[in-house]
Parts: sequence; structure tokens; C-alpha cells
Amino acid sequence: MNGGFNWKKVILPCAVFILLIVVIFSGLHILESTVFNNRFGDIEITQQPTKTIERDKTEYFPRQDITTLLVMGIDEDGPVVSSEERTNDGMADLIALVIFDEANREINIININRDSMVNMPVLDEEGKRSGETFAQIGLSHGYGTGLEDSCENTVWTVSDLLYGVQIDYYLSINMGAVPIVNDAVGGVTVNIPEEFAAAYPKMPAGEYTLKGSEALTFVRARREVGDSLNVSRMERQKMYMDAFIEAAMAKAEGDTSFALELFEKASAYIVTNCPAETLSEMLSSYESYETGEIISPKGENKLGEKYYEFYIDEDDLDDIIIKYLYAPKK
Repeated sequence: MNGGFNWKKVILPCAVFILLIVVIFSGLHILESTVFNNRFGDIEITQQPTKTIERDKTEYFPRQDITTLLVMGIDEDGPVVSSEERTNDGMADLIALVIFDEANREINIININRDSMVNMPVLDEEGKRSGETFAQIGLSHGYGTGLEDSCENTVWTVSDLLYGVQIDYYLSINMGAVPIVNDAVGGVTVNIPEEFAAAYPKMPAGEYTLKGSEALTFVRARREVGDSLNVSRMERQKMYMDAFIEAAMAKAEGDTSFALELFEKASAYIVTNCPAETLSEMLSSYESYETGEIISPKGENKLGEKYYEFYIDEDDLDDIIIKYLYAPKK
């Protein structure tokens, strides 16, 4: 296992951890990367924000001492394939912006509720932006072929939500990889909540070792569990991650081939614009950083015509952006 990164202090949403565990354990030498041209249809998707924001008579400008990585957990069971159309069924159930803060030597994460109602681009048959729609942010990945163009659509949407912040890199992983990596560590033992056991009695409340598809059900199930809110699912994802970390650490310590085997099993589920060399350099630079905070913008859940909708508290979002993505102007 690489370097001095203290995994016991890391409690990340599922897709974020899978990303880090894969790239760090594998050494990054065989990660396939995609070509990133900084364009999305006819618009730039990683605009460098230039506007100054004033709050309480203090001017703030976009920070230049951070690197950002958008991680998406896609609601697809199989490996990554193209839909060969400009729409696909792979919705982003997890959207997390990882912020590598060089000034404070820490890693913070903005975890965005996938039900958050936002404006997002709509693609035409040529893959170019033909308009916008107001919908749950998780649907942004559904525009495009399910490959780079879908990731870029989500990147643009998240950037727009966060005042045009520059998103340096993205990585998506199909959630179908969860049972694979779960079983690769010999199963993951969690404490099943009562409300979850009520919906899935084959997984009884209390301590239980998840096997195979049970792991995916645990981190993905929502509508039939308790209050059916995505906030509750996000809490289960954090619980699962803590337990998975311990299992992965134990497995890696006793099996030198574990890292490579895990990566080979998961690689078909990943789409990224970040070259292997860049990820390697990033993790080498940041391995001594402390784990900072996992921040989820507050808001209000409302039941729409068919599904729950989450309306972000604009003041809370503003505070988060100012704290983590902007800095006082000197």
C-alpha cells in the first residue's frame, strides 16, 4: 500500500473511496485515461471563474491553490458501454467534488444530493447543447452516450451550481462495481439499521456481513427504506465505507497481488479524463494531507409529481462556496 495516507481517518462516500483505493493500491501504472478537450458541445465545461464576490464588505476571488476532482457513482450494474444515442439510463446517484487544498494541506469533499434541483444542459443529436432543463442533478449524466459526454454534462452542471468553479478532473464509476470490490475483500460487515431490515428482511438488523449484490443494495436502495430520502442513503454509504476501509486494509496487508487484481476487476466500470501519470502525481503530492470535512449543502426535500426533489438552501451553499472555493482578496 502506498505512502503514509491514513485510511483510518478517511470516511468517504462509496464511489470516492473506490476511486482512491483503486488508484493508490494499483500504483496507477495501468489506468486507462480518456482524451479531455476542455469543450462540451459548443461551450467550455471548465471555465475559470473570474468574478469577485463581496460578502460583509469583504471581497473574495476564486482560489488558485486547489485542485478539484468530480467523482460520480453511476446507477448502472454492468461495465461502461456506449448507449450509441444522446441519452442513456445511467443516472449519477452520487456526486462528490473532492477538493485538494494545497494551502491548508487537507482534502475536503462537497457531497451534492443527487435530488438537488438545478439547471442543466440538454444535448441534441450531434451532442451539442440545445437548451437547458430544470431537474434533479443526478439526471445530468443521462444526457449523452454514458461515456465522456455524459460526464462532461455533469461537470458543466456542477460547475454552474458552484458559481462556475473550475473542475480540473472527473471520474465516474458504475455502481455495478460495488459487489465486485466488496467480495474482493471477503465481504464487508456493517450494522444494518432497523428501517433497512424492515425493507430487506434477508439482511437482519444488527451486525451483518454483506456479500455480492447485498452490498450494492445496501448503498443504493432508497425509496423502499424508511423515509425514502437520499440523505438517509448517504449516511448508509458512509457507514459502508468505514467498514470497507478496514476490510480492504486487512486484505492488502496479507496479499501483495490484491491491489492489481482489484484494479483489473474495476477498470471496466470507470470513465475518467485524468491521465494515470497525473493521478499518480496528485496522490503522491497529497498523501500526507489530512482528511478535512465532508460537506453536504443543506436544503429541503419536497415530493414532486413522482419523485422527491431537493431544493438547496442558497445561503448555505453560498457559505460553502466562499469557505472552500474562494479566498479573501488581498
